[in-house]
Formats: sequence, C-alpha cells, structure tokens
Amino acid sequence: MSDAAQRVNSSDDLLKLENQVCFALAVASRSVIGMYRPLLEPLGLTHPQYLVMLTLWERGPHSVRALGEALRLEPATLSPLLKRLEAIGYLRRGRDPEDERALRVELTPAGRELRSRALEIPPAVMGLLRMSADELGDLRDALHRVIAAVDTVPA
Repeated sequence: MSDAAQRVNSSDDLLKLENQVCFALAVASRSVIGMYRPLLEPLGLTHPQYLVMLTLWERGPHSVRALGEALRLEPATLSPLLKRLEAIGYLRRGRDPEDERALRVELTPAGRELRSRALEIPPAVMGLLRMSADELGDLRDALHRVIAAVDTVPA
C-alpha cells in the first residue's frame, strides 16, 4: 500500500488539519488573493472588481443577472462592486435596449483601456508563485473539476 493510501486509511490522519482539502483551498485562496492586492492597487481595483473587469473584457456587455451568474455572485454582493466600478469610470450601468426590465453593464473607454495595463498581472502572478503557465493551468483545471463536482452535490 502506498504512503498516501496508508495516510487516508488511518482514522487518526483523516482528521489531521494538513490532510483537509477545505483547509488547503481556504489558505491558498486567501494567500493568492492577498498576493493580487499590490498588483491591482495601481489599477484602482480590488480582486472582486478585477473579476468583474475580466468578465467584461472577455465577454463584452452583460446584464447584471448574467454577470452575477458568470461570477457566481449574488446581486447583493455584485451591486456594490458595480457601483464602485461605475464611480471610478470603468463601466456604466443602464437599461438594456432589448429588455427594459434588465440592467445592462458595459465598459467605458477608460475601462476598455485598463485592459492593456492588466495584461501585466498574469505574468507577475506566475513570477510571484514561481510556477509556470502549464503548472497554473493544471491547477486551474483541477479546481474547475472540484467546482463541477460540487455543482453536482444536492443542496
């Protein structure tokens, strides 16, 4: 039996903090998001605002509902992010011309221009983590598998 299999089979090890996926994910998440802070400050963005901008740069104008779904954020969380991004001039919110009931979000010229400055962030992250694009891609893919698995778990 391998070392890993022996560790998993030992009831004592099942509850060791270092063996918990939830702990590793929580620490990695906090640490990596914290690492983004000084990279995003010159852009005037927080990490959640950066995620909004990434979505709009990639997919173009969105309804608030579609943006929330893409980012997996509740309206109560998303709305303040959008208000702040609008206040600093990176996006505008308005009624969707195709559906007056829906609120549409689109980038301003300043928001579109910010993308060129943001191109520096991924290489900086790779440098800080001392991980290659392939390593980070493998990690991202594994996390997407975790997300997909969690999505299939009944509520």
